[in-house]
Amino acid sequence: MKRTGPTAMPPQTPTKATKSAPNLQEQIRLRAYGLYEQRGRDGHEVEDWLQAESEVTQQKTKTIVT
Repeated sequence: MKRTGPTAMPPQTPTKATKSAPNLQEQIRLRAYGLYEQRGRDGHEVEDWLQAESEVTQQKTKTIVT
């Protein structure tokens, strides 16, 4: 079965350690969707998610370090 849109994130129970995770996941989700649209909406949701995750976490790391 071919998916026609981005995949939903699995549900998670928030904890103190993951307090900022929903914001991070939302940023990753939005970036992954942007990559999906740039690609012409032809799938590859895993690759788009991994690229978005890498970009967003690198950006967060640069913000923390500087």
